[in-house]
Amino acid sequence: MVKVGIVGASGYTGGELLRLLLLHPEVEITHATSREYADEYVFRVHPNLRGLSNLRFERPNLEVLVKDCELVFTATPHGVSSKLVPRLLEAGLKIVDLSADFRLKNPEDYPKWYGWNHPHPELLSEAVYGVPELHREEIRKARLVACPGCMAIAGILALAPPVKAGILDLERIVLDVKMGSSGAGIKPSRSTHHAERYGVVRPYKPAGHRHTAEVEQELKLVSNGANVRVAMSAHAVNIVRGILATCHAFLTGEVDQAKLWRIYREFYKDEPFIRMVKDRKGVCKLPDPKAVVGSNYCDVGFEIDRHAGRLVALSAIDNLLKGASGIAVQNMNLMLGFPEDLGLKQPALYPV
Repeated sequence: MVKVGIVGASGYTGGELLRLLLLHPEVEITHATSREYADEYVFRVHPNLRGLSNLRFERPNLEVLVKDCELVFTATPHGVSSKLVPRLLEAGLKIVDLSADFRLKNPEDYPKWYGWNHPHPELLSEAVYGVPELHREEIRKARLVACPGCMAIAGILALAPPVKAGILDLERIVLDVKMGSSGAGIKPSRSTHHAERYGVVRPYKPAGHRHTAEVEQELKLVSNGANVRVAMSAHAVNIVRGILATCHAFLTGEVDQAKLWRIYREFYKDEPFIRMVKDRKGVCKLPDPKAVVGSNYCDVGFEIDRHAGRLVALSAIDNLLKGASGIAVQNMNLMLGFPEDLGLKQPALYPV
């Protein structure tokens, strides 16, 4: 059994890490930290875990983590893990970071998108961006994996195949994202409490969303260094979990349905958590967040708009799983040499 710790285990992503790892056959959770809930049973914060564990939250203690863990998940607010990770790496631990602190390769992107200077820019080149569909072999060898942003991964997985195929105008890509309320995190605010949040389709970041940087960074790699410009808009919608990414891109030539099918199928062949959804029957003929909630799957589909020469690429994920804790466990499995889908093969809950 591999001993793992979770720093920041009381939030939604921390709770999902606990849920997945408590049932993982090769993992023992030795420490789950929370300053706010130190000494409290985890099931009092995450009531779905009642009866599964008598684990208690602990105050963060790096010496204890180093002594008792082989791998640590950092599910902390942005700007926190960049101070913790160097010390954990020095002690020989492997890290799966769920914050934004090591996602971007260029240190100059942090002041631009996050408003602070990175305290350890030397680690950015070492950190592997945690998308197995793009960086599987790098993840297997990594000490530090930076999990993607939830909206970023949805856009990247929808767009990567046609970008790689060279059939799009890379200077005109629009990423429109609809996000469930759990994406705002566990701490309430005026805009997230029930009376304000229920029933909305609310634009909350129509331009300048920080996940834009990740999408451009990764699509540039997929396109072999070509410049990629993404215009991103985000909306809060009336669901608890889930993301639907609708990507608008313009074709550079004639492309038919059969060619697009080949492009997507070739790119995602044998991928354990990618499902192509483009059906003529059933309720979910194209990707729908309702069909992935509770799972680590990303459903991908597309339509061609011949009138405008446009590709509409779609993806649906559970923002707390494939968008956060599920992909974190997927990355852990690769880093530790386990089967990639170990502990993650459960189907979605339906209906929700």
